[in-house]
Amino acid sequence: MKKMNTLFALLFASAGVFAQTMWNVDKNHTNIQFNVSHMVVSEVNGSFTDFTGAVKSKTDDFNGADVEFTAKVASISTNNEKRDGHLKSDDFFNAEKFPEVKFKGTLVKENGKYLLKGNLTLRDVTKPVTFDVTYGGTVDTGNGVKAGFKLNGKINRLEYGLKWSNKLANGEMVVGDQVEIVCKIELNKAAA
Repeated sequence: MKKMNTLFALLFASAGVFAQTMWNVDKNHTNIQFNVSHMVVSEVNGSFTDFTGAVKSKTDDFNGADVEFTAKVASISTNNEKRDGHLKSDDFFNAEKFPEVKFKGTLVKENGKYLLKGNLTLRDVTKPVTFDVTYGGTVDTGNGVKAGFKLNGKINRLEYGLKWSNKLANGEMVVGDQVEIVCKIELNKAAA
């Protein structure tokens, strides 16, 4: 009997070690945005409005959490129908041939700061990226537990095949190569 009790104790203890908490992106309280310079003197911002995301965490502070995210390219919005159509064309995202933007990676805490490291896929190009992350904490709302994050980073759009580039008379680019990505993310803890 002692051996059985010991075996059950070990099984329950090991299950706790491997326990993972699932979190899902709350689409109503999350913004996936980007900014890019326009005509050198200003910026244009846009967002994706159709997306999904999930986080699988083994720790309460999300260190080492697995992160997956997908956005539908057809949902891109800059509040300008003509520009949105151009962004969906082969000059940029080619929404028909490459309908999704994908990210898969890990949230890590290094020297007291959070970083999101992983692979970002745009069009048919996958490249490693690192984003700075601010962890806002968690809160039990009485109707569930929520967690909040803010993500910032930059990518070079040309490295992903978003190739359109006209120049102004002075030689400067109409659309900048560097794209700033800013995401404000709220997660819902999945029911156990």
